[in-house]
Amino acid sequence: MGFPDRIERTVQLDRAPQEVWAALTTAEGLSSWFGDEAEIQLHPGGAGRLIWHGEPATHLRVERVEEPSVFGFTWQISELPGQDPRRTYVEFTLEPAGSGTRLTVVETGFAQLPDEHYREVYDSHTEGWARELGELAEHLDAA
Repeated sequence: MGFPDRIERTVQLDRAPQEVWAALTTAEGLSSWFGDEAEIQLHPGGAGRLIWHGEPATHLRVERVEEPSVFGFTWQISELPGQDPRRTYVEFTLEPAGSGTRLTVVETGFAQLPDEHYREVYDSHTEGWARELGELAEHLDAA
């Protein structure tokens, strides 16, 4: 059975690309909108960790860093057992747009999931990106 493999969302933010970049790629920036705590080593192969209080830590691996326009990482699929090797790839693309930034996030890798987990994981991430990007916009608006 074929499943969509990709989630894509684009938002217009009223901040310069450098400000959006800092919110995406620093521990301080990430923990202000994407989890309660964050750690990140900003270079290809670098490790990262996101913590939402009351949840197990989510580990990520930095794959792509092209400041200030592209940031990509792979991360655990939280709905699968912790030692499961499958990961999805998340890539943020930042483009100047007037005085602000057009931010596109694409997450791929869902087709590798077993049928019994696919719908739950895909729906969870689809809803999650809508929520998290809203929190990013709120954070940047308040800055």
